[in-house]
Amino acid sequence: MIARLFTDHPQSVDETYVEHAAFAARFSGWLFLAAFAAAVHAILPFMFEKTASRIIARLYERTHNRGS
Repeated sequence: MIARLFTDHPQSVDETYVEHAAFAARFSGWLFLAAFAAAVHAILPFMFEKTASRIIARLYERTHNRGS
């Protein structure tokens, strides 16, 4: 029963627990990078004008049909 907590969702997107953990870690890293770019852009609007939105769009494309 406990093992299912760790495996049900990864299996729903055709991944093992380790594959899913790696994907989620990379995804998290890109989100942190997007957040950093957006924060810098908030203070210095001439920098990173489209960086955060490009990252978010790419992440969306990689995830919106997973598990379908």
